[in-house]
Amino acid sequence: MASAHFRANVVAVVTNEKGRLLAFERSDFEGQWQLPQGGVDVGETPVEAAWRELHEETGLSKDDVDLVDEFPEWTVYEWPSGVRKNGRMGQAQRWFTFKVRDDAVEPKPDGVEFVAWKWAKPQWLVEQVVEFRRPSYERVLLK
Repeated sequence: MASAHFRANVVAVVTNEKGRLLAFERSDFEGQWQLPQGGVDVGETPVEAAWRELHEETGLSKDDVDLVDEFPEWTVYEWPSGVRKNGRMGQAQRWFTFKVRDDAVEPKPDGVEFVAWKWAKPQWLVEQVVEFRRPSYERVLLK
């Protein structure tokens, strides 16, 4: 699904027994929350990228979470014109759902992209994510 105009990207949804999601506050925009995500490197499968991004951005690994689901389709969104770079218009994403092995797990935001975390209801997170990502979040999280 990725192309010259849409960067291949993955999203890691981490859930707990209560149906809450791990939401992370962005370091560059106070009060803006989202899920861990990132690009798929050359030679990497989307699921490998999801595990890598999850660990890099939150410190969570296979010791903390289990992969339980993958959204069956790519989601695509366009960046606003001021965000576009390298001739790309947006991102094509694969979404992966992980479940914590223990609800007491404490992720460690990387301090680069994220500075805080909390357990959140899906609807709350959809309302907090930047507007151009909202349709993808609604499609996957509120299905």
